[in-house]
This record gives sequence, C-alpha cells and structure tokens, in this order.
Amino acid sequence: MNRRPAGSRKGALAKGLTLGARFFSDGFMKLVRSIWLLLALAVWAPASAETIKFEDSAGLLGASCAKDIETNCRGVNLDPGRMKDCLYRNQDSLSAQCQTDYVRAFDAIQKRAAARAAVTKMCERDVAKFCAGAQKGSGEAVKCLLAGPRGVSINCNKAVSEAGYR
Repeated sequence: MNRRPAGSRKGALAKGLTLGARFFSDGFMKLVRSIWLLLALAVWAPASAETIKFEDSAGLLGASCAKDIETNCRGVNLDPGRMKDCLYRNQDSLSAQCQTDYVRAFDAIQKRAAARAAVTKMCERDVAKFCAGAQKGSGEAVKCLLAGPRGVSINCNKAVSEAGYR
C-alpha cells in the first residue's frame, strides 16, 4: 500500500486547488453577485413583448460574457450600469458572442423597463376606475388589473402584456 504522508496534501490545499477555492474565488463570486444584482434590479424594473425576460437577459449575459467580464472588468463594482460601461469600453477585446449578446441583453432590459414605466401612464384611468383602493404606481394596481375586471381599456391591457406582467 503506497500512501502519501498527511503533510503532502496540505501543500495542495494551501495553493487553492480545492473545489471550493475554485468555485468560490473572488473573481467568480463577483461575477455571480453581479448577475444576481442585475436580476434583482430587473425584478422591480419594467418589459416589452419585443424583449426577453430580465432573468433571460442576465442568463444570456452570464453565459456569453462570463470569461470576458472576469478578464476585462476585474476589480470593477459591477452594477448593471458599470457592467455595461465596462463591456462597452472593452468591446474590442470581447469574444464575438459576447459582443453580440451584451448589446441584445442590455437593449432588452432597457425596453422592458420602458414598457413597465408606460403601464402607470397607460392604465391611470383604469386603475382609478376599477382599483380605487390601490395606490398609484404600486404593485397593488397591477395585481388588481391582472385580476381581470371587465372594461379595462385595450391600451391598458396591451401595456400590461408588453410589460411582461402576463
């Protein structure tokens, strides 16, 4: 039986060769936190039928640009605005897939945010008429409109759908 002395494994652990060290390194965790931040902002931000879901945008960005973000944006506090700026500044060194997908992902997020902002304006009369107890601009108003009161205007229904609430 050829066994290594217990001390020889210590060197491998000290060099960071453990599975945990690989997956929980600072660079990897910054990327994960950035994607979660993007998702968190997407949850309350607005959608459009022409766009993809916020979660899908963040997933696309993570899948296409993870290596590029870690290489080119190391040390940058990666909130969505700074991430977009970093990728834009470094677009010459990004992979072709990341160049294509990051523009698409951020464009989709921007369109979805605009569509959700439009719901407040397009549904203002409907909320006053059918959801009198709901505060203007609150989630209660959207929940009320989604409950399906009869007579909601076509424009309001379209805005709610384009915003991704249905």
